[in-house]
Amino acid sequence: MEYNTLDNLEVNEKTVFLRVDFNMPLDKDTLHILDTTRMKRVLPTIKELKQKKAKTVIIAHQGRKGSWDFTDMRQHAEVLQQILGTSVQFVEDIHGPNAQQAIKNMQPGDILFLDNVRNLDYETEKKTAQEHAQTPFIKDLYPLGDIFVNDAFAAAHRPQCSLIGFTSVLPSCVGRLMEKELSTLSKVVKEPEKPCIFLFGGAKFSDIIRTIERILQNNTADRVLLTGLPANAFLKAKGYGLGERNEQALLKEGSPEQFDEIKQLLIDYHDVIDLPDDFAVALDNTRKEITLKDLPSDQPLFDIGSSTIQKYKEILSHAKTIFLSGPCGVFENPLFMHGTKEVFTCIATSHAFSIVGGGHTVAAVKQLNLTDQISHISTGGGALEKFMMGEKLPVIEAMKFSKQNQIVKH
Repeated sequence: MEYNTLDNLEVNEKTVFLRVDFNMPLDKDTLHILDTTRMKRVLPTIKELKQKKAKTVIIAHQGRKGSWDFTDMRQHAEVLQQILGTSVQFVEDIHGPNAQQAIKNMQPGDILFLDNVRNLDYETEKKTAQEHAQTPFIKDLYPLGDIFVNDAFAAAHRPQCSLIGFTSVLPSCVGRLMEKELSTLSKVVKEPEKPCIFLFGGAKFSDIIRTIERILQNNTADRVLLTGLPANAFLKAKGYGLGERNEQALLKEGSPEQFDEIKQLLIDYHDVIDLPDDFAVALDNTRKEITLKDLPSDQPLFDIGSSTIQKYKEILSHAKTIFLSGPCGVFENPLFMHGTKEVFTCIATSHAFSIVGGGHTVAAVKQLNLTDQISHISTGGGALEKFMMGEKLPVIEAMKFSKQNQIVKH
């Protein structure tokens, strides 16, 4: 491999800085952690480090400054301790005297959880690994560590301090979760079994435009199916009036220039981009289906309709590889779960190799009890899409640099 894994570095009784993505969904009122999936996916790495009696220092973030879900990491440490069934110490510090002393006091097999790295003003600055290595965070901590392990695939597209700063000053490798994500997704990107179909839905469309262009240009995708806000944006670009409420939702998410980009996509790839031909709206608290001929609509388009569901299921039935990102409608409302349920179940029960990514998509898969029937559920959202587009991810490039230059601790 172009990067190190835990098989390449000796971690026994070493002090290991482990960067994870524990940016958890929280209850807006209580700030309690709602779902522990992200923690559970990193357990193989944490357990392996503990088994090898490494001193594991966990680095993570929650929210961003100014956001309602920006909290300290004490609760995260307590929840991880419950899941692991072993002691996890929390220190209310990141790289200051308290954190440094806590690291020095660690015994083989100990686990220490540092506080939220998003407290650092420079954490989210986009810089090179070498530039980040000059920050107080890295300069204070790296002399106390032996190895850096990155298991935060969901953040691999971000060139941030705690994600890449250690890679130019400490021997570095990917954790078991990152290793599995990269090996599985690499096969699909390089040699996807054909036909390969991508389905995009959800409540965002601005980032998807470039993704669709790249996957069609490089022949990763043979066909693209659209639902949710992405479908509405493409229909708007195609000339359909959607109704004031639906078009306002589009303008909040994207810019007028992006509709010109979509128009060009429809010209270049009109024969392989599929759009809905009917929808579900709310009328007197009931589900009512309308067709393209009924547009514009005074009501929000909350789901795809029966005709579109059948059309998409037929297309998907011939796929050998399916990439799924975004529910087909407002699945949180039982009236408008139908499209998501039918399409997701079709994908889960097909013979295709299926890949699911993105928080809301994974949540819908779990709600429908389809988790065990999906071939690969990725922890990544933005990182997954950029990887599928063939873009280089800063975290992976930093890992490659570390191995190629045989970085050792000075």
